[in-house]
Amino acid sequence: MSRIGKLPINLPAGVSVTVNKDNSVTVKGPKGELTQQIDVDIKVSVEENTVVLERPSEQKRHKAMHGLYRSLMNNMVTGVTEGYKLQQELVGVGFRATSKGQLLELALGYSHLIHLEIAPEVQVTAVTEKRANPIITLESCDKQLVGQVAAKIRAFRKPEPYKGKGVKFVGEQLRRKAGKSAGK
Repeated sequence: MSRIGKLPINLPAGVSVTVNKDNSVTVKGPKGELTQQIDVDIKVSVEENTVVLERPSEQKRHKAMHGLYRSLMNNMVTGVTEGYKLQQELVGVGFRATSKGQLLELALGYSHLIHLEIAPEVQVTAVTEKRANPIITLESCDKQLVGQVAAKIRAFRKPEPYKGKGVKFVGEQLRRKAGKSAGK
């Protein structure tokens, strides 16, 4: 058995899971509703307040799918109850971030401003305090979507290893390199 796949998923109060005829699973909770298409070989059963996934055989493909879909469903349950939150920090002189609704405006040292339209499922806030780096906060019930938006923002200016300037996650430890050494 897959060590991950065989674990049952406990459903907190207020969360409902429905398995549709087209083998998709819908999870509803206080923070929202998520749907995931499940492979036809994986069987999903909902009993009282637990969800169990089963696979038909010991094939390598079935083992991989078993653990994958169990993890995806667990992330969906966590998302609709607690939600996911990612914070990114802009490190650099003159780096700024402002959010107007779903539009994020970034100044990252380029000759132009970067405007990014954020998906409506993700709430974005940008906070700038005096003597501190600007912080961008992304919140949603969809873990994959939050990570994808965060990766898109980070791709505009990845942290460089010498001074650490760029877009980094809050609490992330960057691997720094020594700069030039003095000559003769």
